[in-house]
Amino acid sequence: MHEVIVYSRRGCHLCDVVKQTLIKLEPRGGFIWREIDIDQDDRLRIQFNDEVPVVFIDGHKAFKYHMPESEFLRKLGRSPL
Repeated sequence: MHEVIVYSRRGCHLCDVVKQTLIKLEPRGGFIWREIDIDQDDRLRIQFNDEVPVVFIDGHKAFKYHMPESEFLRKLGRSPL
């Protein structure tokens, strides 16, 4: 099971798009995901301030700003339908 972490912030349209994509793909399985609001942690705000959303898969930075479904599935080792 892959672990996906989305670093985001409130009011971020691109963050909402990435989260909706994860919700859509969630029934296919193979990953669990969680969201971390960078504005709740000074260190994360400094690190990711101009880059949200940032998506990590299994501890590795995989996407910044946009996350195409087909690329996400490819990185999980799944083929898109």
